[in-house]
Amino acid sequence: MAKNKRPAMSPAETEVLRLVWQCQEATVQQVYDALPPTRKVAYVTVATLLRRLEEKGYLRHRVNGKAFVYTPAAKKEDVIRRTISDLVERLFGGNPVPLMQHLAQHSGMTDEDIERLKELAKKK
Repeated sequence: MAKNKRPAMSPAETEVLRLVWQCQEATVQQVYDALPPTRKVAYVTVATLLRRLEEKGYLRHRVNGKAFVYTPAAKKEDVIRRTISDLVERLFGGNPVPLMQHLAQHSGMTDEDIERLKELAKKK
């Protein structure tokens, strides 16, 4: 599936994909075990989320014994770029400045974070 044609992910799918990216490869059990203890999700739900992510083109799997081992089929940077671009387009009409203002004012960014952003803006 082409990277620009992947369907959007649910919040739960995004959380699971993030865990697979962190592990680089993972079984259902490994993803289940990596979820925060406060997250009450059934094992079968994790298996379903992984299968959906594969159907959407974000993951692929190989079989190792009886276990499916999932690996990323989509690069983290590509997914982040597309997701943020979609967000900026939908909420801000394509203008990223209001998003940056919101993050600077409401996300707990430190002065150091803001200085790093200023340096990036200068390079742009």
